[in-house]
Amino acid sequence: MQLGLVGLPQSGKTTLFQLLTEARGNGAYGARIEKAVVRVPDRRVDFLARLYQPRKTTYAQLEVIDIPGLVPGSEKEASVFLQSVRDTDALVHVVRAFADDNVPHLEGSIDPLRDLELIEYELLLADLDLVEKRIDRIKQGKKRNEAELNWLQRVKKMLEEETPISNITFSSEEQAWLRTYQFLTAKPILVALNLDEASFQDGIYPHKQEILDYVGRRGIPLVLISAKLESEIAELEGEERELFMRDMGISEPGIVRLAQAAYRLLGLISFFTVGEDEVKAWTIVQGTPARKAAGKIHSDIERGFIRAEVVKYEDLEACGTMARVREKGLFRLEGKDYLVQDGDIIHFRFNV
Repeated sequence: MQLGLVGLPQSGKTTLFQLLTEARGNGAYGARIEKAVVRVPDRRVDFLARLYQPRKTTYAQLEVIDIPGLVPGSEKEASVFLQSVRDTDALVHVVRAFADDNVPHLEGSIDPLRDLELIEYELLLADLDLVEKRIDRIKQGKKRNEAELNWLQRVKKMLEEETPISNITFSSEEQAWLRTYQFLTAKPILVALNLDEASFQDGIYPHKQEILDYVGRRGIPLVLISAKLESEIAELEGEERELFMRDMGISEPGIVRLAQAAYRLLGLISFFTVGEDEVKAWTIVQGTPARKAAGKIHSDIERGFIRAEVVKYEDLEACGTMARVREKGLFRLEGKDYLVQDGDIIHFRFNV
C-alpha cells in the first residue's frame, strides 16, 4: 500500500519525508516525485528483540510517496499533483502552522485552516469533474443505468456542497459502484500539523479551534509535529538524544507517532513471529483470517495450514517469558477462520 504526503510548497512536507525515510537533504520547491520504503517503529518489536536476541530484527514497512507541493492556479502542476494522489491508497496532508521569515509562505501569511481547505478544494473539484463526465457518458449511452445515474447525481450534489466522498453514507449496492471509481476525497486522510518548537510545546497555534472542528467534523486523525524539532532529534544519538527529548518534555519522537498513525490510517495491523533467527513484524489488513495471514510468510504454510498457536503480546510482556505465559494458560490454539489481532505472536502449524 502506498501513502502519499501532500501539501503546499514550504509546508515542511519533504523534510518529514526525509525524516520518515531516515534520509538527509534539502527539499526543493517543485521537486520531483520521490518514493521510499519507511520502517514503522514499534516498541513491541524492540521488546521482542531484547527478549529473543535474534540474529535479525524486521519491522513493518510502508511505501511513502513525496508528492510535489500543490501550487494553486498552476494547471500543469495541479495535473501532476492530482494524478499522483490518484495513485495512492491514503494521504498525509502536511499543513504549515509555523512562521519563518526565511521561508516565505506561498500565500503570504500563515493560515493552516486556509491551507487545509485549499487542498481539499482541489480534490473536491477533481471528483466533481469525474462525476460530471461519467453522468454525461451514461446519458449518451444506449443503455442507461438509471440507478447508478441517480446515485451519481446525488454524489454530484454533495460534492457541490463541498462534502467529501468519505463523509457520505452509501448502501451496499452504492459501495460496489464506489469501488469502480478512483475518487480522491474517498481516500483515508491524516492531517500532520507542522508547528514551530514553541507551539509544539505549549499546544497553541493559529486557528486551533477551527482546525479541531474541521478534523472533528470529517473524522480525520490529527498529528501535531515540529519538523524542525524532529530534525534536531534525528541528529542526536544515545544518551544525548534521550536528554534532549527529556528537556523538551517529549516521550517519543513525533515522527514515530506519525508513522504509526499512517499505518493505522491504511487499516493495517502487525502480527509477530519470534525466535533466535528472527523477530519479525508482518503487515496484514485488519480482519485477515489466520490461514490467509499464514500466506504472508509462505504459500506452503497457507496451503497446509493446521492451526495457529497464538499469544497476545501484552501477555508475553507482562509474564516476561513464553514459559510463564504457558504456565498461566494464556497460550491459545486457533483455527483457520480466527481473525488475527494487532500484536498477536503466532506460530503456524502446517503440513504439506
